[in-house]
Amino acid sequence: MNNSGNDIDATDYSNILAQDFRTTSPNQKWCADITYIHTKANGWCYLSSIQDLYSRKIIAHKISRHMTADLVISTFQQAFETRKTTNNLIVHTDLGSQYRSAGFEQILAQHHIRHSYSKRGCPYDNSCLESFHASLKKEEVYQHHYQDFEEANAAIFSYIESFYNSARIHSSIDYLTPNEKEKLVA
Repeated sequence: MNNSGNDIDATDYSNILAQDFRTTSPNQKWCADITYIHTKANGWCYLSSIQDLYSRKIIAHKISRHMTADLVISTFQQAFETRKTTNNLIVHTDLGSQYRSAGFEQILAQHHIRHSYSKRGCPYDNSCLESFHASLKKEEVYQHHYQDFEEANAAIFSYIESFYNSARIHSSIDYLTPNEKEKLVA
């Protein structure tokens, strides 16, 4: 047992992805993370998002007033409703307690997904999703002062679905939008 009080030894947190972000089709490698969004009335809100590394598309996202395992589990349930997973799917996250929870590990096991973890304090291991969060904050969040949770939720939803996935081109996918990249294999 380690000092954190759980039975999982730190050596179990393998970095399977190892900064290899290349894929040949959707649903081979997903990255997930949480970022903070501030509102005047409600304080901090938390955006949980999942990105498919093939297209850089944000395939699922949820905002909550609480940063919990339930938030990331519900985000993954949203992804499973619209995406077909394979036994080769790798999900990469940081070492946050939400991603190390028994409930989250259970949902990955149910879908036969391998879990890869960033090394502690190494944002480069999840740089694709970190880049999305930086773009979101620069292009949307820092341009506004959200009054409350509902306003933030609506604005973030619109940014992701109407701009980031649909209109924003990415040099890493040959200057296509995420939706255009996914249509190439549809």
